[in-house]
Amino acid sequence: MTDSTGSAALPYWQDPKYGAKVQAALWLETKVGVGGVFTKAELREAFPNVAQIDRRVRELRDHNWQIDTHREDPSLKQQEQKYVARGAEIWLPGQAAAKQRNTLTSTQRAKVWSDDSFLCRTCGIGVGEKYPDGSSGTSQLAIARRSVLLADGTSEEQLVTVCGKCVAGGTSEVDLATLLAEVGLLTSIEKTALGAWIDAGQRTRGPLEQIWGILQTLPEVSRKAVRAAVQQNQ
Repeated sequence: MTDSTGSAALPYWQDPKYGAKVQAALWLETKVGVGGVFTKAELREAFPNVAQIDRRVRELRDHNWQIDTHREDPSLKQQEQKYVARGAEIWLPGQAAAKQRNTLTSTQRAKVWSDDSFLCRTCGIGVGEKYPDGSSGTSQLAIARRSVLLADGTSEEQLVTVCGKCVAGGTSEVDLATLLAEVGLLTSIEKTALGAWIDAGQRTRGPLEQIWGILQTLPEVSRKAVRAAVQQNQ
């Protein structure tokens, strides 16, 4: 286990003025670090005088902390847990109460992941995959609340799947009203193609795009031959 970057700015995790849940949160930040794996034995060793320290750690999920077990991350052993993302800074006054209203249950979290095909909707990486930039470790999925500007001018928060790296970068507001207006300007053929991509969960290249891609690789004489063939059928 390694310390988190910048952990010196945090309160001391063994400060007796904090309860066990806050101390557990600070222990995760300063001793485990985001992306770090710890065992129940290590947790109990750190808190030998707290009878239900496992429960205190589980309660951190009520404050939007993501701590995965082998059920969420098959690469973990049964006795291991992984600290994926920090939630509310519950050692600060008022932070715990503010986050309690936005608690997600494990069922709700699983549904969001399933709806998003277990892919980060920012970078597209799947759970347990290696990052293409060569970063150490594998990706872990989290859930972010993305602000969406609706067609009626109001704004609401919607849940979306992100990976541990992307959730740290924050999320920008989505202007759904503008996007819907642009969709309305598409031709019926373009709407059909877009609908097919949405249903498939990926963009597929049709015959026209495939021909265009090959055309760009051809010498001028061959490009002119293709142009002549197109003119004959117009």
